[in-house]
Amino acid sequence: YPELGRTLGEELLEPHRGYYNQLKPLLPIIKGMAHITGGGLVGNVPRVLPQGMAARFHSRAWAVPPIFQLIQQRGNVDQQEMYRVFNMGIGMVLICSPEDVSQITQALPEAHIIGEVVKQTGKARVVIE
Repeated sequence: YPELGRTLGEELLEPHRGYYNQLKPLLPIIKGMAHITGGGLVGNVPRVLPQGMAARFHSRAWAVPPIFQLIQQRGNVDQQEMYRVFNMGIGMVLICSPEDVSQITQALPEAHIIGEVVKQTGKARVVIE
């Protein structure tokens, strides 16, 4: 699997990253956090959203790691199922006020704006565009 840059076993055994030390100083301005594990964005993000609100994600806002592309292609898994099951390269979602975005992105250089919290208009609490 040359697209991975290492063996499949090494890729699958990569330990999950810890975020506490990086996030601790930002806790006063963070309104919500979702650790994206089993259940993907669809299963984890609604837990931190107020009733009547939804998260709208822009799938082109980040690069999906090659392992997920490999799983999708080789396993013939549809896109919606991939976002329901896997984190797709997003390990943590932070929710903050718009005025605090720059402080967070300066403190966390790897952070990207990947969406926004919006009023829920249908049944879905997470929309991936």
